[in-house]
Amino acid sequence: MNQYPVTKNQELTVDIIDLTHEGMGIAKVDGYPLFIENALPGEKVTIHVLKVGNKFGFAKVKDFLKKSPDRIENADERYIRTGIAPLAHLSYEKQLLFKQQQVENVMKKVAKMPDVAVLPTIGMTNPTGYRNKAQIPVRRIDGQLQTGFYRKNSHDLMPIENFYIQDPAIDQAIVTIREILQKYQVKAYNETTHEGFLRHIVIRRGHYTHQMMVVLVTRKTKFFKGTQIAQEIAKALPEVVSIIQNINEEKTNVILGEHEQVLYGSSTIEDQLLGKTYQISAKSFYQVNTIQAERLYQTAYDFAKLTAKDIIIDAYSGIGTIGLSVADKVKHVYGMEVVADAVQDAIKNAKLNGLTNTTYVTGNAETVMAQWVKDGIQPTVIFVDPPRKGLTPSFIKASCEMNPEKIVYISCNPATMARDLALFNELGYAAQQVQPVDLFPMTNHVETVVLITRL
Repeated sequence: MNQYPVTKNQELTVDIIDLTHEGMGIAKVDGYPLFIENALPGEKVTIHVLKVGNKFGFAKVKDFLKKSPDRIENADERYIRTGIAPLAHLSYEKQLLFKQQQVENVMKKVAKMPDVAVLPTIGMTNPTGYRNKAQIPVRRIDGQLQTGFYRKNSHDLMPIENFYIQDPAIDQAIVTIREILQKYQVKAYNETTHEGFLRHIVIRRGHYTHQMMVVLVTRKTKFFKGTQIAQEIAKALPEVVSIIQNINEEKTNVILGEHEQVLYGSSTIEDQLLGKTYQISAKSFYQVNTIQAERLYQTAYDFAKLTAKDIIIDAYSGIGTIGLSVADKVKHVYGMEVVADAVQDAIKNAKLNGLTNTTYVTGNAETVMAQWVKDGIQPTVIFVDPPRKGLTPSFIKASCEMNPEKIVYISCNPATMARDLALFNELGYAAQQVQPVDLFPMTNHVETVVLITRL
């Protein structure tokens, strides 16, 4: 039987020595790590041990004996408990430093590149109210429709109306929509029994255009008085130009289903990013923080030092935002994306912006790259913006075989990025500049732009 230095339900006094990459406080008892929510380095706390595992345990704070000078005193604990804003209790200046250190750690330990400098994180003037998209579960509590967010690691809904990091106009719209749905006695979905009707309210709002899209995610296709409800929502919220019913009949945690129908207005909204206009559909991937997305992409372009002779590849191109933003400054943009709808959106977005020097194809990055190598396409710069799992070795190999002068890596996961940089290095491409950008203030997530050049 394993003997741990702590036991479940034990109460202890500990010093917080560090933060995990998820932003939880770390204390050690005889070398055994305990992870503690809402605790900061330098604090002395009384804790209650919740869970004991082989390598580490979890505990919660009972009392603060000494607080950190970096603590935000009036932080709403609901944001920490739900994971909406797990760093809301840490001063913003220290959040930016924490993110820079996360990237430095993986550059040293995973990429084995301690000499590559990591620049200070680019932050926001106002790090709240930035999200242009909300996905809010709807449940029935005490006979009323309720909107809010789940407690971490559970499906217990905590009623919340001010989401702190969301565009306040979206927060207000959710309450208005909920009241209209309540008036029409729309039944909330019950996860346990897989009954009821309305699962989620999803809202997108253009940062510059203020156009709003409302997506009502339902368990069944038949929506009693759906058109009437949509018209009432549109009347109450003048910014709404699109109301969509998305049907998700599965017993699943995935929010959106395959099928949708327009209940009011258009199937898309428009917004701008770095001066270009984009059509955004319900399922489009579009960065949720427009101000910081512009800074992120601008950093990538500054690293690339693009000229009119450049031929660029935009891998994982989505609806085209990275390539189209600079298409009028380069010779040609090639983009590939596995989601066929996104490719159609990218083609439409090129047309919408009067750009004729772009080619977008559907397919996974590795296959398309291999084909482009055979076709003799010779990029000078490759932009990669992969999902959290990072790049595959075959993609990295195909990129290097194309022999571009530069590769600009935009990452949403420092650990997989560092792993990939090590492989690029083996194939003759070295990381030169590393710039973290805070796209998700108040959370533990960090985006990073890396310039990789041919040795």
